[in-house]
Amino acid sequence: MNQAKATLVVLDEHTAAHVSELFRSFSDTSRVRILSALTTQEINVGNLAEIVGISESAVSHHLRGLRQMGLVKARREGKEVYYHIEDEHIVTLFNQGVKHVQNG
Repeated sequence: MNQAKATLVVLDEHTAAHVSELFRSFSDTSRVRILSALTTQEINVGNLAEIVGISESAVSHHLRGLRQMGLVKARREGKEVYYHIEDEHIVTLFNQGVKHVQNG
């Protein structure tokens, strides 16, 4: 009896590296908490620091990395800079991760 070979789909090295970097962005509890706050609204650094309970400089450091990964965007309004999640894919990925953890 002949069995058809299963077609395996394996990511190329370039794509795998970018996916790995994406998930590395979720590897720090402060970054996860910042993303959590940003899933529902646009927030400035000072308010994020207060919400997450870390210093403004630490929030800025994390936001810099999240911006470099294309996960968040900044918008300037006068002297204030407001951050929001880049697109709905990130919100969906984040929410799926939370559901996975909460529902075991």
